[in-house]
Amino acid sequence: MDALTALLDGPRARGAFLLRSVLTPPWSLRIQDEAALAIAAVVRGEASYVGDDGEIVVAGPGDVMVIRGPEPYTVAEPPGTAPQIVIHPGQRCATPDGVDLAEEMHLGVRTWGTDPDGPTLILTGAYQLAGEVSRRLLTALPRVLVVPRDEWDTPLVALLADEIAKDRPGQEAVLDRLLDLMLITALRTWLARPGSGAPGWYRAQSDPIVGQALRLLHHNPALSWTVGDLAAKVGVSRALLARRFGELVGEPPMAYLAGWRLALAADLLLEPDATLAAVARRVGYGSAFALSAAFKRVRGVSPQTHREQCSA
Repeated sequence: MDALTALLDGPRARGAFLLRSVLTPPWSLRIQDEAALAIAAVVRGEASYVGDDGEIVVAGPGDVMVIRGPEPYTVAEPPGTAPQIVIHPGQRCATPDGVDLAEEMHLGVRTWGTDPDGPTLILTGAYQLAGEVSRRLLTALPRVLVVPRDEWDTPLVALLADEIAKDRPGQEAVLDRLLDLMLITALRTWLARPGSGAPGWYRAQSDPIVGQALRLLHHNPALSWTVGDLAAKVGVSRALLARRFGELVGEPPMAYLAGWRLALAADLLLEPDATLAAVARRVGYGSAFALSAAFKRVRGVSPQTHREQCSA
């Protein structure tokens, strides 16, 4: 498995929150639902992400915004509009002074808003649990990114718009997979964009030396690698590989390998019936104890606590 596949293989929506919002400007939503990641597809009208740091990012028809949580932010049109509605954990919506708006703004199946004929239509999906989106994916993303309509040729926005308001047997599973596919497609498009701010390891994959080294580490994490072994496989000196790897990736080869192993372990630990010993063998640790110690040192929690938190 290469790094990009592993990164994009992470999203696994399970009964994800999905909503069709119909609004008339001026409108402003304060989002403080603590979701790990959200995706908003603008079907018509415009929507602006407004960060607490003053950052403003505008999305138009066909554009998709990906927003990393769990910190709060505002989505509005126009962007200077004061928040009128607050979205709390559990997707509870209320006025800024706490009055519940769930019944007042309900417009049908997974449809909500201020006006059933409003000129703004946004499809929103949220990954509520950290375990649904890998930590490696979250740390690779900026706070917000937009994939413009003209950068990807996809029917996914129209397909999700058609499916989101349906109420059929198995519909949750259909919507979960559509959300995953939309997120993966948007991120793949963003990562391939020049100047996207994609992580160093992604850009380094096109380098003839470092790219080959990364592929060896990604496909064989359980091997007892040294920088010398890796350099020999690539066909360059140890010093050249170490220098070039550090310049392009931003950290030494063995530090990258350690992070890669723990990222894989974090995802493997969520598989049904996966034992700590079996995961340790698959990612290159000599024992369950060694993996547990490294996991807790780097991530601040034990593998068992990680499992419990992600399945809660």
